[in-house]
Amino acid sequence: MNREAIQDAAKKAIEPNWKNKTLFLGDNLRIMRRMNSGLMDLIYLDPPFNSNRKYGQPIGDGGMREVFKDVWRETDLDQAEHALLAKDHPSLYHAITAAKATHGGAMFSYLIMMSSRLIEMRRLLKKTGSLYLHCDWHAGHYIKVELDKIFGYHNFRNEIVWCYKASNSPVKGMFRRKHDCILFYSKSKDVVFNDQFMPYDKDYAEKVYKHVDEKGRRYRKHSKRADGSERRLYLDEGKGTPVLSWWTDITGFGTATQSKERSGYATQKPQALLERIIQASSNEGDIVFDPFCGCATSLVAAEKLGRQWVGIDVSPQSAKEIKKRMIKLAIDREENELAIWQGIHNRDLRTAKQLDSLRRDEWGVLPHYRTHKNWLYGECGGICAGCGQHFQKRNLTIDHYVPKSKGGTDHRSNLQLLCGACNSMKGARPQAYLDDQLKKLGITLH
Repeated sequence: MNREAIQDAAKKAIEPNWKNKTLFLGDNLRIMRRMNSGLMDLIYLDPPFNSNRKYGQPIGDGGMREVFKDVWRETDLDQAEHALLAKDHPSLYHAITAAKATHGGAMFSYLIMMSSRLIEMRRLLKKTGSLYLHCDWHAGHYIKVELDKIFGYHNFRNEIVWCYKASNSPVKGMFRRKHDCILFYSKSKDVVFNDQFMPYDKDYAEKVYKHVDEKGRRYRKHSKRADGSERRLYLDEGKGTPVLSWWTDITGFGTATQSKERSGYATQKPQALLERIIQASSNEGDIVFDPFCGCATSLVAAEKLGRQWVGIDVSPQSAKEIKKRMIKLAIDREENELAIWQGIHNRDLRTAKQLDSLRRDEWGVLPHYRTHKNWLYGECGGICAGCGQHFQKRNLTIDHYVPKSKGGTDHRSNLQLLCGACNSMKGARPQAYLDDQLKKLGITLH
């Protein structure tokens, strides 16, 4: 390969292998593992909270249709991801195991799910990128430990406390809860961040900017110029008060203005909340990614602010919500609603067949096939695809059904687990050869 070809390959490797304005439907872990590294400027996620609740959305007759279950059990443990974390991330796995001892198997399953995805999100971020994770009291303290391990404690930026309106009715035995936390991490110290400001409080403005000029503008005296004239600082020219990590000005859906935005999606967040995050940690044209996009508030906010975006959700309802909300955005901006919708790409990858049908030239280079061993071990229950015996993961080897020399690939659909004896017997030959040899020995799975 000549130098020019090498440079072209390197350039292609760092380009997105997805289109701007794409919504994927499917398992975000499997999809993220096929996305090129180091391209996201900002990742926002509002994942399940391990709240032990079933969420629904209103339907025509006023009833509820279930959208998702935020319920986790020990039996939900993903054995493949469990094995991967234990092998490749022992420090993180140790922290998750400690949480299991404190909270139980359900929390352990939930944290395994979250960890495997957060590891991929860090890989997808640019060096200057940031991640905002929305959580609450159910598992936020455990997730912060995970983030410290994955991103590094030194890359923790803020724990943002978002206070929203709640019912005034008392709760027996405790204070009423009315805030969520947003954990803000960067990938490195070279992080993109744009300071955000709020309008001055009225009492502060009247106290500090106590003078009014002939045009009715408030100002405060600053200093004298060399010619003796007065230098003034005007209230309407000030940036305002810097936003702190305690957000009380975005009230949720308690006001009439915010309630008009409500789509009926159970865990919807105010668009103003996402706009602040996007403006703070990205610039116009940057890529915003939401792997749990739900009703697509983050994607709508990104579109409004001139960012590129990509989202993933497991529910088909997400595609319906994004269409409805993008059309509304176009109408509000007096744009052609058909044009804005036609620019959006929906990719349904909910089944293994749909996911595996993706072409390599469309998705770039897949992870090295040896990383599939953990997935295969979990999916196959640790059973050799040749003799059918159960083995520990360290005693099983990755093998190709169709040898690469015969046109086979490193794709998961062409990989299997074999014990050492079957792998030696098969060698570099097709699977049919191994099946024939095992039949001669009286061993058959077919």
